[in-house]
Amino acid sequence: MYKIILRHTHKLHPFNEPARDLRIQNKPLWLYQRDVLAPHTHREVEIGPHDPIPQISGECIVYRDNLFFDEHYVTEFLKQARASKKPRRAAFTTDDPAFREHALPLSTSFTKEGEYYLADFWYYPDGPTEEAEPLVIDLQAREIGYYHVPVYMASEQGDLVFQVPLRAFLAIDSWVHIFIADVVFGLFARGARFEEQLNKDPWTKLRVLGKALYEGKQVLECSEVVKIGRNCVIDPTAVIHGPTTIGDNVTINAGAVIENCIIGNNVNISQDCQLMLSVVGDGAFLPFRASLFMTTLMDNSMVAQNTCLQMCVVGRNTFLGAGSTFTDYNLLPKPILALDGDEKLKPANRPVLGGCVGHNCRIGSGMIIFPARTIESDVVLFASPERRVISKNVPFEDSDHHGTPAAHLHRRLYPRDDETSGEESW
Repeated sequence: MYKIILRHTHKLHPFNEPARDLRIQNKPLWLYQRDVLAPHTHREVEIGPHDPIPQISGECIVYRDNLFFDEHYVTEFLKQARASKKPRRAAFTTDDPAFREHALPLSTSFTKEGEYYLADFWYYPDGPTEEAEPLVIDLQAREIGYYHVPVYMASEQGDLVFQVPLRAFLAIDSWVHIFIADVVFGLFARGARFEEQLNKDPWTKLRVLGKALYEGKQVLECSEVVKIGRNCVIDPTAVIHGPTTIGDNVTINAGAVIENCIIGNNVNISQDCQLMLSVVGDGAFLPFRASLFMTTLMDNSMVAQNTCLQMCVVGRNTFLGAGSTFTDYNLLPKPILALDGDEKLKPANRPVLGGCVGHNCRIGSGMIIFPARTIESDVVLFASPERRVISKNVPFEDSDHHGTPAAHLHRRLYPRDDETSGEESW
């Protein structure tokens, strides 16, 4: 089957990079899409925003490259689309709680048509045509809570819950959608599918239990649920609970606690770090007592000691200074607002949400960042009496390095569309 990829060139704030190039589940989104569709397609072509769709005979999939979808959704979509023998387009309704609660807020990629929200994802049995009927696939949402909190922090009975889909589909229009794709539609969904498999298949349960007995470990620590790559050095006092995936050449030191995470290659996790429901990119470094909770840390970034990130997204090649805290809850009962795909502030539909830092940033020690605030790529923030609390979004123009004689030492690598390329001399 042929696949036609529609390029989405809009740069996502605050990264100033198209969604296809951002890391989702520790892969560039375009690579994640390719791997999901690899069993179904054998040829592909990419076309720009204004290019005509090529005329192809036979089966094909057409999709925009800012979409996140998993193999479970694609398999069911193709199964039902092929059975209908008609051109079909992915569609959703607000009756689906996972779509309503997580995919629709802050999104600008879905087209409203009657009761349907249409996505840029099509199946054609005989080549692209102008018409395609909506096809609604149940995302099979499961309501899952992650901790009990006081009632004033949650809308119902003091429980913060997510609608976790067993089949994932999401448009990456906002940095919040990266958090949703990595944590809710990624790590939470992986854990939910694992639990469902254990409940439905007694042989899986026996295999996991048998491996744990053979290795002399607790069930959630055995190699059936904790996958470890080559050349890793893991201190025996570290606690690692699955489902967790650890890449190659990873060092995990004494007292670290890791639960349901994806750890990339060449990562260094120092003493007493706490990682829970987080995605850590290749080459990342976490010194002692750094903490990540439901957070994405992209490639070659560093979170210094005693810094805590909850429900945050951090870009590539970024440094976060020691003792910084990303707050995630409005003390007054105001809705948390975040930037949507058009960079307009809209309700994030989340009672608790952290912040976002772009690529190539340098953030000083002891900073306090308010919920859902963004720091644009290439920003430098010095720790000073004048700036300790980040209460507003920080654009590149407000970076502290501009007023220093050494400003030329920090290059602008990720300009906005309305800027020049930023090719400066060192």
